Order: sequence, then structure tokens, then C-alpha cells
Amino acid sequence: MDTTRDTVVDFWFDPVCPYSWTASRWLHEVGRGRQLTVRHHVLSLYLLNRDRTDVAPEYRRNVEASRGPAKVATAVLTRCGMEALADFYTAFGNRVFDVWRRPTSAEYHEVVGAALAEVGLPGDLEDAMESEEYDEAMQASHDSGVDLVGRGDVGTPITSIGGVGFFGPVLNAIPRGEHAVQVFEGARLLAGYPQFFELKRTRQQPPVFT
Repeated sequence: MDTTRDTVVDFWFDPVCPYSWTASRWLHEVGRGRQLTVRHHVLSLYLLNRDRTDVAPEYRRNVEASRGPAKVATAVLTRCGMEALADFYTAFGNRVFDVWRRPTSAEYHEVVGAALAEVGLPGDLEDAMESEEYDEAMQASHDSGVDLVGRGDVGTPITSIGGVGFFGPVLNAIPRGEHAVQVFEGARLLAGYPQFFELKRTRQQPPVFT
């Protein structure tokens, strides 16, 4: 494996999705072992589920209540750029994903404010949680990811390796060290085969973040 060749990964995530977080930390681990450029983009669980008729009422309520962080992430990307988005996401995720839980709207506000302050971003970006100002930009970012993989049974994250996009990987824990690189190489090879579409099994336990 040539670890000196830079690989570009485009990564679409919703900040509140635990499986986006495990995949993002996996890519961070991969970057320790090989040359990797990760470009972050916003995906919205709310938009993914907005027009679906088979969504359980409790899940829909949770998704609609957690729209704010994705709006803020879009505002960060729009006003401050992709590097700032990556920094904000790391600060946000480190506060939310120590254990598996569903924060309340008030808790999301608290976490967003603290994350913005930690990475030195303007505090007024938090206002995007209750605003429609960046909805069009969020829709455009969302569509750019979904269009890579189709609008069927797709969720978050969406990952594009070398221009080839797929839903996932859905990782229940974060691969570390050389294991992370091995998982990445497997994903890259599968993504590179044009007739590969799906490899799946049922999740049986909550995600692990340690």
C-alpha cells in the first residue's frame, strides 16, 4: 500500500448522528496512518426523512427536534469555510458522543455554543439553530451528497472516496490504528468496483464511542 499518495475523501454528515461520528473519527484515525484529505459537508437527517411515510412517529419527533446543529454546521461552512466546519464538528461531537443518548433541544444549544467558543468561531452562529437563513445552502449540500448515491434507502453518513460515493460506512465502534487503515482500504476497494451496491447486517447494540 502506498501511504505517500494523498487520497481525497468527501464526507457528508449530520452532526447529531452517532454513526456519522464513528465514521468521522475512523477517518481521523486513518489520517494518522496514511495521506488523507477529508472534505466535510452537511447532510440533514430531517431532510432525509421529511417525505418518507414509513418513519416511526417517535423517530420523526427526534429528528425534527435535532435540526438545529445541522443548520449551525451549514452556517459555519457558509461563513467560515470547510476547515472551520471540521473543527466545529470535532468540538461538538466530543461533547455529545461520550455516551449514547438523545440530547434535548436546550442541551444542543448549550453544546453548540460551547463548541463555537472552543474553536474561536463567532457566537452569533448559534442563531442559525432557529433561523431559515441557511436552509437553502443546507439543502444544496444535502442534495450534493444524496445525488451521489441515489434517493432510495440511504442515510448518514455518505462517503466519497476518490469520487465514488456510498452510504456509510455504518460503524458501531471506531476502528483504531492499523485496523482503521485496513477498514479504509476495504471500503476503498469495494467503492472502486462499479457493480458493488450493498453489504449489510442488522445492528444489535448501541454505538460505542471510546
